[in-house]
Amino acid sequence: MTSVRLEHITPEQVDLAPRPLAPGVLYISHKYRVALHLCCCGCGEKVVTPLSEAEWQLQLRDGKASLHPSVGNGTACRSHYWIEQNRVVWVPPMTNQQIIRTRRNDRASLEAMYAARQHARRPRWAVRVVAVLESVRDWLRGR
Repeated sequence: MTSVRLEHITPEQVDLAPRPLAPGVLYISHKYRVALHLCCCGCGEKVVTPLSEAEWQLQLRDGKASLHPSVGNGTACRSHYWIEQNRVVWVPPMTNQQIIRTRRNDRASLEAMYAARQHARRPRWAVRVVAVLESVRDWLRGR
């Protein structure tokens, strides 16, 4: 396959992405909270970007898509780019240390998001009981 780096991508809102994916299309599923596309370097790798406060955020305005943070394909071709208002903005590939640090930060962000969601689902009385139990535990440890 000949690699041709893309400079533009076209957003398409879908429930389910088609098979196969077309190059140069950013498929957006609000139903499944995901945006996916073929890597913009032309390598053919499928890039899946889950949409959440701890992962990627998508802005759609006047038919133009922006995806934050950047897309870094650290396993295959090592491409690294931003999608800004349908433009593909190329940046230098990430180093191995940057990839490791980014993955560690991503994991911590996800854990924090899920912990906050779990905490938010608890009834108020349960939150108070847990707080009292934690206070008792801390008091006992202090003895």
